[in-house]
Amino acid sequence: MRSRVIAMGAAGVVAAAGMFVPGVAWAASSVQIYRVYFDSPGKDTRSNASLNGEWVQLINRSKKSVQLKGYRLRDKTGYTYVFGSFKLGGKKTVKVRTGKGRNTSANRYWGRGSYVWNNTGDTAYLKYANGKTADSCSWGSKGDWKYC
Repeated sequence: MRSRVIAMGAAGVVAAAGMFVPGVAWAASSVQIYRVYFDSPGKDTRSNASLNGEWVQLINRSKKSVQLKGYRLRDKTGYTYVFGSFKLGGKKTVKVRTGKGRNTSANRYWGRGSYVWNNTGDTAYLKYANGKTADSCSWGSKGDWKYC
């Protein structure tokens, strides 16, 4: 009987053995949450301008464009924005604004009439189309915005 040798990278061997080895890096999503402006400027009047003052900025850290169709951006409560067909260019950013507007390559609009991100603390989750978490960013009650 012949034995077969299967070639694996270091991460595959570690995963197969169920061990943790320091220095083995797991791949991170190329699209990540870059910044969250959770407390729009001025009074919270629910005007469209005020709603659009609240946003989450995503960044594509790779050099290649990434198709975001089916990706989801959600908060702890479960409010969810689902991307339609949209390619985020390499090394580019896009803001997902809470209110209404015309979608562009730099801004996508949720179309909501009320706020999503809690000023007293919340978590933004970016999910792949398959539902797995690509990235997340949490904040407390200090400030109006956060780099993630």
